[in-house]
Amino acid sequence: MNSNPVKESTVALQNFQYDTIMREYSRRQAQNHRILEEHTAEAYGKIPRLKEIDDEVATLSADKVRRLLNGEEKGTSDLKAAIQELSDERITLLVANGFPGDYLEMPYTCPDCQDTGYIGSRKCTCFKKAEIELLYAQSNLNEILEKENFDSFSFDYYSATIKNEATGLSALETARRAYDTAQRFVQNFDHKFENLFLYGDTGVGKTFLSHCIARELLRSTHCVLYFSAYDLFDMMAANSFSRKDTGTDEELIYDCDLLIIDDLGTELTNSFVSSQLFLCLNERIMRRKSTIISTNLTLKNFSDTYSERTFSRIASNYQMISLIGKDIRIQKIFLGGN
Repeated sequence: MNSNPVKESTVALQNFQYDTIMREYSRRQAQNHRILEEHTAEAYGKIPRLKEIDDEVATLSADKVRRLLNGEEKGTSDLKAAIQELSDERITLLVANGFPGDYLEMPYTCPDCQDTGYIGSRKCTCFKKAEIELLYAQSNLNEILEKENFDSFSFDYYSATIKNEATGLSALETARRAYDTAQRFVQNFDHKFENLFLYGDTGVGKTFLSHCIARELLRSTHCVLYFSAYDLFDMMAANSFSRKDTGTDEELIYDCDLLIIDDLGTELTNSFVSSQLFLCLNERIMRRKSTIISTNLTLKNFSDTYSERTFSRIASNYQMISLIGKDIRIQKIFLGGN
C-alpha cells in the first residue's frame, strides 16, 4: 500500500502550463459573455422597460464621468442618486417577472477575481487551485489516487494476531481505527481544524491512507499539496538561496487547504531542515491549515531527529495514528497481488 506517487518538486509553472490555465480563464470569460447576452435578450423581450433603463443608466454614467474629468464635481451626487433609482427599478422589474435580481449581471465562476485569475497583481485562490490540479493532472498522481482510495483500502493485509505492545491492539484493530479516523478527517474537514501524524514501519499503509484523504478532498475542490519530505525541503532550500521571488511557492505551502508531507525522516536532516520544518508546521497551525505527516520513525527517534520543540508542537496539535504489521508490498508479491 505504501507506494511512491509522483511528487511535485516545485509549484512554479512552465510557460505552457501557465498558458493552459489562462486559456481556461479566457474560455470562462467568453462563456460568461454569452450567458449574459442570452439573459439580456430574454429579459428585454419580456420586459421592454429594462432596455430603456439600461440606456438611461449608460447616458447618466457617461455624463457623470464627463463632469468628473472636467472637474465639475457639483451635481454628480444627483446623477449617482438617479442611477441608483434606476438600478433599483431594474431589480424590482426582474423579480416581479420571475427573474433573479442579478439576472442581468455578469455570471462569474469566481466573483473574487471575476474570472481573470488575479486580484490586482496577486494570484486568486482559484488560480492557485488550478495550478495544483494541472500539476497533478500532468503527473501520474491522479491515476494513483484512482487506485488508492477508501473504496480499495483492504484490511486483508493486517493481522489479527500481531499486537501493538503499547496499546494491546492488533494490527487489524489498529488499521480499522486509522481508517475510521481518516474518514472522519475528510467528513469534518470544512468544519474542524485537525492534523494527522501517521507513523509506523515501512509498507504498513501510511501513504495509502494519505492518498485516500487526498483523493476525497481533491474531488471536493480543495487545494491539496503533496510532497515527499525530500522534495519539500529541496524546494525550500532552492527558495531560500535563490535571488528570484519565490513568494508564491512558499505561500502555497503555507496556505493550501491540506499539505501532505510523506516519508518525513528519509531526507538528509540538518539544522536547516529542522528549522524549516518547525517554521512550516507552526505557520500552518497559526493559519489553521491542516497538515498530514507520515514517517517511518518511532516517536522517540522523531523527537531526537527534529528537536523537542518541533515534536512538542506536533504532539499538542496533531492526532497521532500508529500503523503496525508486515510490509504490505512484500505480502502482495507473495500473494500475487498488484
